[in-house]
Amino acid sequence: MCFSQVDPDIFGKFESKFYEIDGYKINVEVLGEGDPIFFLPGGPGNSHDYMQGNFGQYYKTNTVVFFDFLGRGKSDDAKDVSEYSVENDVELIEKLREVLGYNKISIVGHSYGTVPAQAYAIKYPDHVDKMVLISGFHSGAMWQANCDSYNHYAKTHFPEKWKQVDSLRSLGYVSGQEPLKTVYGNFPTKYIYYHNTSLKQNAPQEKYRGWADDVYVEIIGRDGDFNVSGSMINQDYRQELKEVKAKTLIVAGRYDGVSTPEFNVQYKIFMPQAQFEMFEQSGHNPYLEEPEKFYALFDAFFKIK
Repeated sequence: MCFSQVDPDIFGKFESKFYEIDGYKINVEVLGEGDPIFFLPGGPGNSHDYMQGNFGQYYKTNTVVFFDFLGRGKSDDAKDVSEYSVENDVELIEKLREVLGYNKISIVGHSYGTVPAQAYAIKYPDHVDKMVLISGFHSGAMWQANCDSYNHYAKTHFPEKWKQVDSLRSLGYVSGQEPLKTVYGNFPTKYIYYHNTSLKQNAPQEKYRGWADDVYVEIIGRDGDFNVSGSMINQDYRQELKEVKAKTLIVAGRYDGVSTPEFNVQYKIFMPQAQFEMFEQSGHNPYLEEPEKFYALFDAFFKIK
C-alpha cells in the first residue's frame, strides 16, 4: 500500500485532543487502528503539521499519533523556557505512551525529531518496536558540524550577503539577536533543504503556529546557528546506538545541507544493525523528493501491504 500521493485534505480527518501532562495542555491527534506509530517533527520548534501532511494517511493501516511538544504548535507554552530540552521532550513521549495506554510504540523522527527518538529508544528499550530516523543527528557534535557546513556553503555562495553577517558578528551579535537574526534568516535556504527547490510541503488551511523560536534558542543555544549549546550539545548517542534493539531504518539525502552525508553515513559504523538507505536525488526531505522510493521502503519496513 504505497502512499506516494499525499492527500491534501488529510488534516481534516484529524481532531485535536488536549491531554494535561505536568500541568500543561499538550495537543495530540490520534487516528486509526493497529500498531501505534509516533511521529516526531523537526526544529526544534516545528509543530506536528508537516509530518501529518506526509504521513497522516497511514491511519489506514496503523494507529498514527501526531502531537506538539511543549511550547510548539497548539500545545501550551512553558512557564519557564528552561523547561524546553531534549530530555523533557523524551519524557513527554513516555508520558504520552502511558496516557494513551500503549505497551510498545514505533517512532518516526525527522531532523531534530530523530534526537528525542534515539534518546527514547536508548532510555526505554522495552517500549520501542521499530524506529525510523529521517535526515537525523546522532550527536550535538554532528549538529555543530552541520552548522559549520551550512555556514561555509552560505559564505562561499553568497559572499555579498555574508559580509553583513561578518560585520554583525564582529560587533558581538549572536544568531538569536536582531538584526543578525533577520539578516541570517534572509539567506535563500531552500537549496539547503531541497534538491528540487520547487517542491512545497502539504500544509493545513487553518492558521497555526508552525515554528517556536524560543524553543529553538533554548535547545540549540542563543548563538545556535554558529555555536551549538543548550541541551543539544550534550546529546551523544554514538556509543550507545549499537545496543539499540528496536528494528531501525535510517534514511539520508545525498544533497542534504542540514544533515550532511559526511556525517549521516557514520550511522553505518555506530549502528551497524540498522538498515541504512541513501536517497541520491534528495535533500533534507526524501519523502517529498523521491516519494515512490521512500514510501515503498517505509511500507516494506513496517510490513504494510
